[in-house]
Amino acid sequence: MTDLLDQIYFLFERLTWMSVLDIALVTLIIFIVLIMVRETQAVILLRGVILLVIFLSLLTSLVNLPAFSWLIRTIMPALLLAIPVIFAPEIRRGLERLGRAGSSPILGKMRAYPGLEDTIHAIVTAAIRLSNRGHGALIVIQRNDPLEEFISTGVALNARVTPELLLQIFYPNTPLHDGAAIVVDNQIAAAACVMPLSSSGILNRSPERQMGLRHRAALGISEATDAIAVVVSEETGLISLAHNGRMIRRLDGERLENILMAFYLPSQPPPTFLDWLRGWLGQNRPREER
Repeated sequence: MTDLLDQIYFLFERLTWMSVLDIALVTLIIFIVLIMVRETQAVILLRGVILLVIFLSLLTSLVNLPAFSWLIRTIMPALLLAIPVIFAPEIRRGLERLGRAGSSPILGKMRAYPGLEDTIHAIVTAAIRLSNRGHGALIVIQRNDPLEEFISTGVALNARVTPELLLQIFYPNTPLHDGAAIVVDNQIAAAACVMPLSSSGILNRSPERQMGLRHRAALGISEATDAIAVVVSEETGLISLAHNGRMIRRLDGERLENILMAFYLPSQPPPTFLDWLRGWLGQNRPREER
């Protein structure tokens, strides 16, 4: 016990501010990598790589195996070069998120435009009616990232968002029902648009297996862009919302409208010192008059 305390004291004695900064930077990089690959198939691969490296390191350090150690030292650079190839989709997705975080407004909220509340109300009303009728739907709402490349895959409409138009688009066996309707500002830019499918394992780990291609497409577009996707299940009629690779399920109309309002309507900015000072003076002024 004394030796252990002496070793700990020796470590703290040699610890400097540069050492703390060095450890903090390494920890930050590892944390960012874990955030980038969370809830994806890469987590399993990363776990396997970490376990393999730990096992090989212990094996080569505890047991004297010259030939095996030489083999590990030889193939280790090749393994390090193969990691970017294996994790290429996750690295790209993480860099896209960093790019959006650097260019998006604070908290990722859009600037409100005229008619926004009417557009959100029309989408919510259409989702409720589609859910009651058992008609599947996928409505993608643009935020800051442009969606032109996905709009070009569908049929251009450029029509005002109304519940009746959305109901007509997703009526079963109509030409436009298979695909996504993309909403830009107050208009349905296009329908029957092709969305990228999600490569994450979120849907596979879900206890409910009713989620099909629409939900995978909703997750896919939310992983590739900052858009919000509203999904209505054709099998169960459940309403879901996908954003940033996450899915919120079992939404009713009121909750769906509240979430969309929270995403699209800008929040009040935090009070500044001058605002606080004005408020404080305003509260104290009546007391002085008394």
